[in-house]
Amino acid sequence: MLLASLLFLITLVFVIWQPRGLQIGTTAVIGAVVALVLGVVSFDDVWIVTDIVWDATLAFIGIIILSMVLDAIGFFEWCAIKMAKLSHGNGHLMFIYALLLGSFVSALFANDGAALILTPILLAKMRILKLDVKTILAFILAGGFISDSASLPFVFSNLTNIVTANYFNIGFTQYMSNMMLPFLVSVFISIVVLWVVLRKDIPKYIDISLLKNEDDVLKSKILFKFSWFFLLILLGGYFIGDTYNLPISLFALGGGLLFLAIASYTKNVDAKEIIKNAPWQVVWFSLGLYVVVYGLKNAGLTEHLTSILQDLATRGDFIAVIGTGFISAFLSAFMNNMPTIMIMDIALADIDNMKLVYANIIGCNLGPKMTPFGSLATLLWLHVLAQKGVKITFWQYSKFGLIVTPPVLFAVLLSLV
Repeated sequence: MLLASLLFLITLVFVIWQPRGLQIGTTAVIGAVVALVLGVVSFDDVWIVTDIVWDATLAFIGIIILSMVLDAIGFFEWCAIKMAKLSHGNGHLMFIYALLLGSFVSALFANDGAALILTPILLAKMRILKLDVKTILAFILAGGFISDSASLPFVFSNLTNIVTANYFNIGFTQYMSNMMLPFLVSVFISIVVLWVVLRKDIPKYIDISLLKNEDDVLKSKILFKFSWFFLLILLGGYFIGDTYNLPISLFALGGGLLFLAIASYTKNVDAKEIIKNAPWQVVWFSLGLYVVVYGLKNAGLTEHLTSILQDLATRGDFIAVIGTGFISAFLSAFMNNMPTIMIMDIALADIDNMKLVYANIIGCNLGPKMTPFGSLATLLWLHVLAQKGVKITFWQYSKFGLIVTPPVLFAVLLSLV
């Protein structure tokens, strides 16, 4: 246990620190190789992990490719300008609309898509509107939070959702029917709590006359209109795939590549550039870190968790769901939600209570917001902001996350009960 824990902590520190530009995927693979050499895991374990994460990882890549193409044709920028203009200059209404837009993007294009693509667009628009630093920070912090808290409704909305759905053989329709209410509650409560916490930094009026016309940012109005139709067809494909028990990556990756081909054929994007800039490091990160985490399972960590969860399961749904959700949340906050989801899934495999499985997903999606290193999405989000000249300190982020996350998490878990 000591060796497996030490190896995991060192790997995680290097993932977060990224010394000399060492990328997250490279670090995770190095950690996995060291785990193999030290005997913490075996080659059989690597195949088991690969079997668990391949669908989730390929689906994620597909969703990000689709997001990148939509971003290139002006889809998200159009939405951001439209959102701002619908507020008619009312700062508080713009704040709410921005969070609703973030919820929409997170639900359909995954939390990482919202962090990577929507954040720079919103930041650029806020600078055009000449908002002060406190207001920009309020919008950015709220947008970062909603990207994870709204990543609940569909299997593809978060990597943790896909991993768990595959692990427990949860179909697309079954998952959506169980998580739609928690999603709606999460969006509503998140907006209320975020507004209460940040309202003093939101101006009453914002001059939106500085924004350009939303149609002017589109590379192709025809492709833009077609993209809405394409998204509906793709969503329908997930339901068809559910009926025939097809992997979700078949539609997510297939849809992303098909839309890329269409946009490339119409000369609106450079396919080579999109493929080149896709986050391939996430593939290696998922596989490598999960292998390292599997070493903790071999060392007996999941057995300890199983005994705790079994005890919670005997105490009624309220205590079991709330307890499981908060355990997942705190583990995610301090050891990242990607390893947490796998450890908790394995621990829950011997407990016949699907509510705890969904509680685990909720905890792993919302809990990471308590620390800057709780999720891959947050790490990417902070990296994007730093490149744009916005630096958020560890304590600044953690203070905000520890105030906002617990009440939202409790409300969402309560809706699951």
